[in-house]
Amino acid sequence: MDRTPLPEVRIVHLNGPAFQALAAGDLAVANAASPVPLPPYFAGEDWRGVWLRRSRQVAEDPGSAAWVTGVIWDVQRELAVGRAGYHGPPDESGMVEIGYAVDPAHRRRGYARAALEALLQRAAREPRVRTVRVTIGPDNTASYRLASQYGFAEVGEQWDDEDGLEIVYERPANHL
Repeated sequence: MDRTPLPEVRIVHLNGPAFQALAAGDLAVANAASPVPLPPYFAGEDWRGVWLRRSRQVAEDPGSAAWVTGVIWDVQRELAVGRAGYHGPPDESGMVEIGYAVDPAHRRRGYARAALEALLQRAAREPRVRTVRVTIGPDNTASYRLASQYGFAEVGEQWDDEDGLEIVYERPANHL
């Protein structure tokens, strides 16, 4: 495993109004609702689908806001560098699925690894979480290499209407 010091990050949760504004591409309104300043990339076309899903999810279940996609916040630089979180609270079997993405301007600096570690640490602390899942496109070798370093094992595949074929990987939540 790479031993380069990781940036110190925390996952900053957003609320319904911030999700709605990001889904609409309205950075000014999103920043008014966000606890941290967001750069233009967050309100761009690439991530709007995620923000729309989270907006609808939080409107239906306000408690899910504490679980779903938030901001990867670089603590030292006081900078939003990406998004990370779970797809929702633990399901009835105790499974959470994680997702993360780094703004292209901040890639290859350890942010994905730092966000993944933060999400895995939270999962390990949550008594309701027993299994952590990640899904990765078959051509995304960088994400596969990262996940495999943290004990994720392939358990199957699925079709995602937005992302196409995905390989499903899981690991126990308490596997630190």
